Amino acid sequence: MPMNDRSTATLYIFSAPSGAGKTSLVKALLAEMDGIEVSVSHTTRAMRPGEQDGVDYHFISKDEFENMVEADAFLEHAQVFDNFYGTARSSIDDRLAAGADVILEIDWQGARQVRAWKSDAVSVFILPPSRNALEERLRGRGQDSEEIIARRMHDAVSEMSHYAEFDYLLINDRFETALEELVAIVTAERLRMAAQKTRHAAILATLLA
Repeated sequence: MPMNDRSTATLYIFSAPSGAGKTSLVKALLAEMDGIEVSVSHTTRAMRPGEQDGVDYHFISKDEFENMVEADAFLEHAQVFDNFYGTARSSIDDRLAAGADVILEIDWQGARQVRAWKSDAVSVFILPPSRNALEERLRGRGQDSEEIIARRMHDAVSEMSHYAEFDYLLINDRFETALEELVAIVTAERLRMAAQKTRHAAILATLLA
């Protein structure tokens, strides 16, 4: 689907407990659809194997993060485990103004802050099919200690309890099905009346003349 014009761009919020497959789904969605991109957040956590600064996250120190908070540079920010994450206001404003649909991969705390700023943001919560599946996925990464896995499982319950605050709920059981559902959500949002009236104003004018 072609790039949106600036009057039809949509801000999406994608949230999920760690290990639910959100990042993999987002990458597949970007490969499937045009005109949509992910906002690159700032974080104080260490870079993981295979990650790139400025691509996966802007990796900064806690002092740098605190300076940005004091400067009110973040649209939203939150502490997750022992690390801090934030979304820069300027990056979101610029990309929406350019006509791009933008995805924020943030937790429920950040989602609340974003919705307070932009009430028409479209939010999607992604759940695993079971706790066992979630634990298997966390272990399958091979990146975390038993202590961290146990902590992530404990915190996942709290995270998942906020699913009802979102517009859409997606269960990531079969990856291909979950991806199809994400594509359907974005497609449906692009077909809403307000967006279509703007996008196809010329056609509508000729039809109704």
